[in-house]
Amino acid sequence: MGRGKGSLFFLGGGMSWRQKGLRFQCTGCGKCCTGGPGYVWLNNEETEAIACFLQLSKEDFLKKFTRLVRGKISLLEDPKSFDCVFLKKNRCKVYNCRPKQCRTFPWWKSNLTSFQAWERAAKECEGINHKDAPLISFEEIEKQIES
Repeated sequence: MGRGKGSLFFLGGGMSWRQKGLRFQCTGCGKCCTGGPGYVWLNNEETEAIACFLQLSKEDFLKKFTRLVRGKISLLEDPKSFDCVFLKKNRCKVYNCRPKQCRTFPWWKSNLTSFQAWERAAKECEGINHKDAPLISFEEIEKQIES
């Protein structure tokens, strides 16, 4: 299980620091949905799911809430704060159908390539290494990424 090319097993930086698992518990702070400019990529299935959730046609959803970047669809951001267009009062308005990119945070490869990368992510996300966070096994992290 979890030994494919996209697997954490194949990440660089050695496995020893993450072998026993990592601590994370979402605190609902909303910081992962704000900050500097960035992209939240959507595939066709996610686009349709969010449009349906918002009771919009796919076309209306795309016009109102997305932008095309190098041929790929990304959610819009607030032009001043860079908050995700769906972040309101530190809560996601499409939480139940949020994109995989959002669901899999903080298990992004960029955060897992080294202990230093994980610690950098922890400076931005209070749920990483939180004192009350459960230890999440390497296998469980891979399941969450693959789901």
